Amino acid sequence: PRCKAVVYDSQLPTASVVIIFTNEAWSPLIRTIYSVLNRSPPEFIHEIILVDDFSDKKHLGVKLERFITKYFPSKVKLLRLKERQGLIRARLTGARAATGDVLIFLDSHCECNDGWLEPLLQRIKENSLAFVVPIIDVIDDKTMEYYHGNGNYFQVGGFTWSGHFTWIDISEEEKQRRGSAIAPTRSPTM
Repeated sequence: PRCKAVVYDSQLPTASVVIIFTNEAWSPLIRTIYSVLNRSPPEFIHEIILVDDFSDKKHLGVKLERFITKYFPSKVKLLRLKERQGLIRARLTGARAATGDVLIFLDSHCECNDGWLEPLLQRIKENSLAFVVPIIDVIDDKTMEYYHGNGNYFQVGGFTWSGHFTWIDISEEEKQRRGSAIAPTRSPTM
């Protein structure tokens, strides 16, 4: 409710949304694409670039190509890598192909909700050096269960002393610096 009270500029940068997948299940991948298309102002989505990092699942072959052509607008594009590159190289391939004003990277099994895009684009418009990361609701890749945030509590990515990724609570100092529960939060990871 607090986020919905914020008014964003009507002129914002356009986004190239890059989604990497490797052997992703059909339903989460398609659901992710639909959530981006259906819950984003169309004038701000320049394109959605799907990068297939050398999947070998049959449903991600010709079936996916036909589905994209039949059910999605031409702004949804599919790039196929000829050998496995890994997440970062696949993202770089998507970034090189992108022609929108800004890049947004999403997992291939997430759910965008209404109003997810405008705050990101507004922050980038205000500071072109900003690196922003959305809080995206998640679809469990095993159970297909939908998990959404309540807006009052979330964690940010961090690292253990051994250098492994983990989720951490927002520090009291950061909560005070932010001044508002909907203000940007600093994070050591993206």
